Amino acid sequence: MRRIWLKPWIFLALLTYLGTSACSGNGDGVVLFSVEDDKALGQKVAAQTDSTYRASGQLLERNVVANQRAYVLLDAVVSKVLSSNQLQYRNEFPWDVKIIKNDEIQNAFATPGGHIYVFSGLIKFLETEDQLAGVLGHEIAHADRRHTSRALQKEFGISFLLSLLLGENPNQLAQIATSLGQLRFSREYEVEADDYSVRYLNGTSYSCDGAAGFFVKAAAQVTTSIPEFLSTHPNPGDRVLAIQAKAKELNCAGRTTDNAGFRELQSRL
Repeated sequence: MRRIWLKPWIFLALLTYLGTSACSGNGDGVVLFSVEDDKALGQKVAAQTDSTYRASGQLLERNVVANQRAYVLLDAVVSKVLSSNQLQYRNEFPWDVKIIKNDEIQNAFATPGGHIYVFSGLIKFLETEDQLAGVLGHEIAHADRRHTSRALQKEFGISFLLSLLLGENPNQLAQIATSLGQLRFSREYEVEADDYSVRYLNGTSYSCDGAAGFFVKAAAQVTTSIPEFLSTHPNPGDRVLAIQAKAKELNCAGRTTDNAGFRELQSRL
């Protein structure tokens, strides 16, 4: 008979989770995993995500010469957001970004541990680099505030995620990878991600209400695939007002950004 030995922290966290769930009836807010296991799960999920989109010919590989300039331009935007001195796990998570070539999808998503994916359709849809930075800041916040881990915990259950960390059910990683783009976050997590997007951009040269521009533009148009940002609560109008209010509080809206690099990025996709 095969025995599975849980790490002590997993056993203790599981007891804590079970106790909290039994008392409250809802353990969704409990983060069972350590930061190290966020990274481990994220690495596995990212590898599967890469494999899935590579198989369909949609993953833009960083080592392909034709893609390298696009990544230089995108990395520059991500680097500015990450350098805002507002991230809790700036040095713990790897923080990489990859492009999925699909012009029909206007979305981005993050794995646990800081692996970010952005669809070419989103980049082409946006109008300014501020907007791109704002959307990326939103996704970075989901990873940095560990929303993705909590949402996966709620969606798939503790035992399922633990089995992946312990090397069990490796074939089920595909189920996680394909769910990330449609993962639904709670109102609390969406509001917090919007809020932190503004905070992140406040520490940069970008106009910190960049994400609001995306919501305004997306809500006004009918798209082939509705962005996940718009298919979850709260509604886009409320989110725009909240982002603008936070930007006013921090006095960081209205900055002028050179969009030459952003335009070049769009043209290379």
